[in-house]
Amino acid sequence: MEYEIIRLGRQGDGVAEGPVFAPLTLPQEIVTGVREGVRLREVRIVKPSDERVKPGCQHFKACGGCQLQHASDGFVASWKADLVASLLSEQGLETEVRPIMTSPKLSRRRAGFAARRTKRGAMAGLHGRASDIIVPLQNCDVLHPDVFAGLGLAKQIATRASSRKATLSVTVTLSEVGLDVLAKGAKSLNGDLHQDLAKLAREHDLARLVCDDEPIAVRRPPIQRFGDLAVVPPPGAFLQATKHGEETLQSLVLDFLADAKTVVDLFAGCGTFALPLAKRSEVLALEGDKAMTAALNHGWRNNQGLKKVQALMRDLFRDPLLAEDLRGFDAAVIDPPRAGAAAQTAELAKSGIPRIAYVSCDPATFARDAKVLVQAGYDLPWVQPVDQFRWSPHIELVGVFVRDHKAR
Repeated sequence: MEYEIIRLGRQGDGVAEGPVFAPLTLPQEIVTGVREGVRLREVRIVKPSDERVKPGCQHFKACGGCQLQHASDGFVASWKADLVASLLSEQGLETEVRPIMTSPKLSRRRAGFAARRTKRGAMAGLHGRASDIIVPLQNCDVLHPDVFAGLGLAKQIATRASSRKATLSVTVTLSEVGLDVLAKGAKSLNGDLHQDLAKLAREHDLARLVCDDEPIAVRRPPIQRFGDLAVVPPPGAFLQATKHGEETLQSLVLDFLADAKTVVDLFAGCGTFALPLAKRSEVLALEGDKAMTAALNHGWRNNQGLKKVQALMRDLFRDPLLAEDLRGFDAAVIDPPRAGAAAQTAELAKSGIPRIAYVSCDPATFARDAKVLVQAGYDLPWVQPVDQFRWSPHIELVGVFVRDHKAR
């Protein structure tokens, strides 16, 4: 049977009538394949789309890191912006969706490699598409070259610290002073293994190496900078995927909140927004993770020229900041995980706080929360999509909400 692809689904698969999902296809293509339930496998393109391009990466079909390298950059940019508009429309919302801002190739500053011991040593790479199989990589169009170089290190760690029955997760993050590496799933560390891994950290000139919760070597504090402000995040702490994406989001938020004297930062992380905002605003920063809260506090105390930042640990899912506590602030910035922030949004809606900058990594939960704010009387003047996860279906965005309709 032949199938005509009519659109892309939210995960980047082509969708035919049925629905039937066909990976690595594009709208207006005619395809065949073996149907299993609602999915096609062994897909063959009978009639390609004009937007189809040759993938730049030799691993594209096997690796699960990218889903959209077979589509032109223009198509991907339009599809992502249109998806944001469609999800807002499903909630009855209309606004200006600005053209997407996309991070360049070779700019991803973190990778989670999978590594495992083998009979002949070890293998490391990324998981295959919809699979637990490890795909060894010769190159990557997404990762910063210094991060990709950590692939060899991941193999060496697996050779020493993993068993053949378990897969080791090795997160490699680019810091200002070298690679910051966190290995999870290692076997029990004895004295010899600890020394062996510490030697490995020296040989690779790592800034920091941690295995599970055990610090192996901290040769230099692995500094990240939010603007020109230095912060040392805890191992594996949340960071925006690219420096370009981080700076884009910061610029949007800081410009929107430029005249706010007091700001509350909800889901503050290590201070991505709180610390740059503190150059001109007093900030209350709330974060649910103890180590990230401590890093934010340390960053504030060790950078000069900042206004007061009060960083507190608080689980905003179970214990949102209440409306009466929000009313004393000029503005709020909120940057929740993919689940969004239903409970905290409800309190923001009741607070009447004049301006809200909402940073989201999931347009669907953003649209859900945005509806609550709009129904409470907020305007949504614009949404800016940001693509830090090039060739994937993931989308970041900033949406701004105002109670004063002139404040746009």
